[in-house]
Amino acid sequence: MTEFEDINFDEILDDGFSIVTEDLNISDLTATEENNKQLVFPILPVRNMVMFPKVIIPITAGREMSIQLLQEAQKNNEFIGILSQNNASIENPTTDDLYQIGTLAKIIKIIKLPEGNITAITRGFHRFKVKKFTATTPYFKAEITKLKDTSTKKKDEYDALLENIKDLALKIIDIDPNIPSAASFAIKNISDNDDLLNFICSNANFPAEQKQKLLEEKSLMIRAEKCYALMHDDFRKLELRSQIHNKTSKDLDKQQREYFLNQQIRTIQEELGGGPESDIEELMLKAKKLKWNNEVQEHFNKEISRLQRQNPNSPDYNVQRNYLDFFTDLPWDHYSQDVFDIIKAEKVLDKAHYGLEDIKKRILEHMAVLKLKNNMKSPILCLVGPPGVGKTSLGKSVADALGRKYVRVSLGGLHDESEIRGHRKTYIGAMAGRILQSIKKAGTSNPVIVLDEIDKIGQGIHGDPSSALLEVLDPEQNNSFYDNFLELGYDLSKVMFIATANALSNIQRPLLDRMEIIEIAGYTLEEKVEIAKRHLIKKQQEENGLDAKSFKLGNTELKHIIDAHTSESGVRGLEKQLASIARWVALQTALEKEYDPKITIDKVDEILGVPRPKNLSEITSVPGVVTGLAWTQVGGDILFIESILSEGKGNLTMTGNLGNVMKESATIAVEYIKAKHEELGISSEDIQKHNIHVHVPEGATPKDGPSAGIAMLTSIVSSFKNKKVKSHLAMTGEITLRGKVLPVGGIKEKLLAASRAGIKEIILCEANRKDVEEIKKDYLKNLKINYVQRMSEVIDLALDHK
Repeated sequence: MTEFEDINFDEILDDGFSIVTEDLNISDLTATEENNKQLVFPILPVRNMVMFPKVIIPITAGREMSIQLLQEAQKNNEFIGILSQNNASIENPTTDDLYQIGTLAKIIKIIKLPEGNITAITRGFHRFKVKKFTATTPYFKAEITKLKDTSTKKKDEYDALLENIKDLALKIIDIDPNIPSAASFAIKNISDNDDLLNFICSNANFPAEQKQKLLEEKSLMIRAEKCYALMHDDFRKLELRSQIHNKTSKDLDKQQREYFLNQQIRTIQEELGGGPESDIEELMLKAKKLKWNNEVQEHFNKEISRLQRQNPNSPDYNVQRNYLDFFTDLPWDHYSQDVFDIIKAEKVLDKAHYGLEDIKKRILEHMAVLKLKNNMKSPILCLVGPPGVGKTSLGKSVADALGRKYVRVSLGGLHDESEIRGHRKTYIGAMAGRILQSIKKAGTSNPVIVLDEIDKIGQGIHGDPSSALLEVLDPEQNNSFYDNFLELGYDLSKVMFIATANALSNIQRPLLDRMEIIEIAGYTLEEKVEIAKRHLIKKQQEENGLDAKSFKLGNTELKHIIDAHTSESGVRGLEKQLASIARWVALQTALEKEYDPKITIDKVDEILGVPRPKNLSEITSVPGVVTGLAWTQVGGDILFIESILSEGKGNLTMTGNLGNVMKESATIAVEYIKAKHEELGISSEDIQKHNIHVHVPEGATPKDGPSAGIAMLTSIVSSFKNKKVKSHLAMTGEITLRGKVLPVGGIKEKLLAASRAGIKEIILCEANRKDVEEIKKDYLKNLKINYVQRMSEVIDLALDHK
């Protein structure tokens, strides 16, 4: 059986057909009761509609069986039974898919449609119930029982209820735009209340299931009550829809008004010589190329609409435009692809830097974990060491090894918090902080950023920049770093930060806790020679316009330059000396003078000047002079501690720009000698009749710390006993009043300084043995290290007993 669609008079009229009232001849239908003679009725299944008595409805049929039923029923002047399907989705219903109660109808007129379908204008007469189906082909046929409606005894109440239904129906027609205005005319002209009820039940916007229940209700009073309740629900929904529609229309009207006004403003501005159209289009085009989340997209839309509403000639327009320019220039979720070729990375690091095994190992470990996990919070590394050891350039090598962009941020002298966090965009000249500016410069959200000289950050009246760095360098927080200018959280968790510092003492403790400290000591003589041969000589030849054959320096000459013309932990001073030689060669080449490309030691001294003396044995050839080891911000160094006796009353004086801790070490040494003079072989009379003067040369340089404690005590004992200290011997350690030797820091730097100075023997505290064992054996091959626990052992080892 064919399906039937929802009824729509307007569609029928649009197809070019008209229904004329006189053609229907309704009077003929009402005058006869031919259905009394008819025993079997054709049954027409319909869906999404319910036929009611006394209601005229058009029904469109498309299939041959339905068309045949309608045509034969009209030809035979038969009544047809119209039953609704209980499931509208069924295409070919059976008898079980039909309700048992429907309406008998008579075909008034059949209209043929151009596509082959037909539309039958039908009028309902009586409700009926199916007794039994007698045929299913060529269409359904059934025997039926007619059903009568029962009227109520409360006629006044029924009439009043129908009046309410009529008023409510007219209100619904007024606010529902989908109901044609002709419906109100029809309702007003129906005089019979029963017919009015059936008309409203049939045409109301109720679900088909509810309409079927109304049809099955035999009591007209109850049918009217149920219809009134359903109409109330429908009316409330329509009222709400109407309110929403009116409110939305007002909002749209306001937006349209603003749009037209803005369009007029733009047109005027363009006539005057330009407008913001190009700015908006440019920003929108840039935004389309970016990947960002919904939060960022909403923020951008909000800011771009704010720009659209502003006058291009106002100062606020330029502020907003600059902000959106920076906003769209940030790479957001754009990340460069990491290179996980660890073997290649190791070659890159080895080629760029000689030595530095610890930091290379740490970088390769990070790459290995990143390769296995493919997602890792980048570590915050802090490279600590003296100047010139390659801390900053190491960051560039790490970026090359990982295949990431490299950015360097110099923090030296920074004293304004806004340099890190940025300014509020409302301020004049506002800009983002250096971190986000570096991200913008890199063009990716996972570059390697070197925070250079993090220990040189200052603190001014505009906040503490090092405190602002706490969020930047915390892997648990920097996934939403808040910049005052951006006004949004930015993800820094994929950025690899490498901080550099000369000393840790100037860095805040909370900031230190957020970083992984990797100490880089100075280079040995052999390492400096290799660095010069591999990197520095080639670099200076290129910078001074020379070729590789312009001059040559052998190992012996390089060692002489390092020993006699430099004194440093790094290679910066060595590079300066090599630059001097390169400039001398460039001068000879420019003057077309002949010279020997193989630079000898004599020629080195001629170019660089007189070498500095390095004969430590002569310096320590008198009693009271001891070589100590010190740690400075530029690495390890040696210092001499001198003491001399003069007639007096046992007083102690100290010179050499010494700090409080160093002065206390000298005082402890003197008191220890007074208490242990017999064990040390010093008479109490000598102590009481002599003043002691302790001096540390290079008086213009401030000195402090406990490391020179054992050296001071040894110097004073040497003066009292008039015995020299062994040549080429140096020592470092703290002393106590009990004569114990305590460990000190900076051992690696101090031992390298001793090796550079030609020291052959070292005295250290036993507790510093673990620090020595961490140093590569090659660094210590020329040093003999003696470990002590008490001062008596130091005196025995240090004094020359000849």
